[in-house]
Amino acid sequence: MKIFRTGMELQTHIKELKGKKQKIGFVPTMGALHNGHLSLVAEAAKENNVVIVSIFVNPTQFNKANDLKNYPRNEAADIETLKNTACNLVYIPTAEEIYPNKESKKKKYEFGRIVEIMEGEQRPGHFDGEATVVSRLFNIVKPNNAYFGQKDFQQFILIKTLANKFLASLKINVVRCPIIREKDGLAMSSRNVRLEESQRKSVSLISKTLFEAKNNYQNYSVIELKEKIKTLINTDKQLKLEYIEIVSDPELNKITEWDKEQKMVACIAVQVGNVRLIDNVYFN
Repeated sequence: MKIFRTGMELQTHIKELKGKKQKIGFVPTMGALHNGHLSLVAEAAKENNVVIVSIFVNPTQFNKANDLKNYPRNEAADIETLKNTACNLVYIPTAEEIYPNKESKKKKYEFGRIVEIMEGEQRPGHFDGEATVVSRLFNIVKPNNAYFGQKDFQQFILIKTLANKFLASLKINVVRCPIIREKDGLAMSSRNVRLEESQRKSVSLISKTLFEAKNNYQNYSVIELKEKIKTLINTDKQLKLEYIEIVSDPELNKITEWDKEQKMVACIAVQVGNVRLIDNVYFN
């Protein structure tokens, strides 16, 4: 496994690999790696000759300074973890490498309604920051395939749109992979390590409530179900519901009536002390 710190060195190596007709799979991460990330690496290894993992905590996608400051970082542990996977190359750039000047941080995209609800509504500027860094990484790595988890459902739709609409010339196939969960159902996230013991016991209610809603949604109207989910989550004093939304995949239209002809996804964000968790479940 080789480690690269600069895009120039990485690109030189990738050019050699592509000259040998090697297929490149890419897994962008912000580090603090867990089994969810490793499942993406494993999936990439099935479909590509070479797997590249990037580790970069992107400052432009955090709309709260404390969230960026508190985001878990352990580069040495991440490298050791990747040594035991199918990862071939690791790219660990600095902020200066990704954003060489102020203008490179300020790119704006017109994604329309897919960034106006849920995460886009709650975290202003988040998706512009995410699109900017992914665009930069895609242009450096130029992979054949890139892998993202279903947990960040709205992010996946955004990146798929980014690749198809704004970076079409790169011809990158963006692949969605299933959510990996803890034994109690909590969606794996780098933020989970920040949960206190008492909070850790409470957060299993998030996925439990979503799966109960999935199994019984036809017994309620959309409004009634969303209100029931809100009530169930907020009964635990450790949890505070930020939003519950049921949307179509991939259009992200808000569902107002049940429709078996559409893919319907329930998306949730919950604040647990200083930790913010998201999750989602397909209803059909």
